[in-house]
Amino acid sequence: MATSKKDQRREARERMREEREAEARRAKVRGRVLIGGALVAVLALAVGVGMYVSKPSADEEAAAKPFVQPANTTGKDGIVIPYGKADAKNVLSVWLDPRCPYCAGVEIGLGKTIKEQADAGTYRVEYHFATFLDKALGGGKGSKRAVNALGAAVNESPEKFMEYLQVLYKNHPEQESDDKFGSTATLLDLADQVPGLRTPAFNKAVKELTYMPWVEKVGQAFYDQNMQGTPDVSINGTKLTVNSGKGIDSITPDEFKKLITDHLK
Repeated sequence: MATSKKDQRREARERMREEREAEARRAKVRGRVLIGGALVAVLALAVGVGMYVSKPSADEEAAAKPFVQPANTTGKDGIVIPYGKADAKNVLSVWLDPRCPYCAGVEIGLGKTIKEQADAGTYRVEYHFATFLDKALGGGKGSKRAVNALGAAVNESPEKFMEYLQVLYKNHPEQESDDKFGSTATLLDLADQVPGLRTPAFNKAVKELTYMPWVEKVGQAFYDQNMQGTPDVSINGTKLTVNSGKGIDSITPDEFKKLITDHLK
């Protein structure tokens, strides 16, 4: 039986409808694929960014290494660096932060006198180090890296430590915000001023931040002992005022000696 024109038109419309629906279904699938691909790309980017942001710094990686205590240190975990005769009945306690300009003033003005009196047996010096200025000044690394280098120096000998301490403070940046000691190259260059300090062991420890786990414990002691700032100097537990009040300068060696004499056992 022949198909009427009316039926043909109806069939044509039906085929067109089916084709439109099929095309709509295909477009929907394509859209899902595109959206899915975009999501995968976004997630991959987010993971990549997350991995980049969370990657630890060289100092953080070093701090996570096994703990190594420098030779010639005392106290729990070696957080104290002593200098002088072990049997001295008087103890001079000195707290310093390597980036602190007032600490530089004390070491430059009184460091030689402190060493001379310790050598003479007047007292034993116990050096403690803070590293709070790194965080306080916007996340630097000079305080911690300098203490790591000082740990490498005392590992060589107490005498090398004392010489290197003087060199660091004599070459101290004028502003706390200058993270000069954050450069291991700078710390190594300054060590050239101490004869015999640049041994392979010293160089390796400074470059590889060997003593960073120790530095973390040394720095934490500042908070554990409720210290308020640096420099902090005391003799037999009595705090001494060693800054002159005139800029970063210390009191004179003679004034310091009198303070010491007044508080000896």
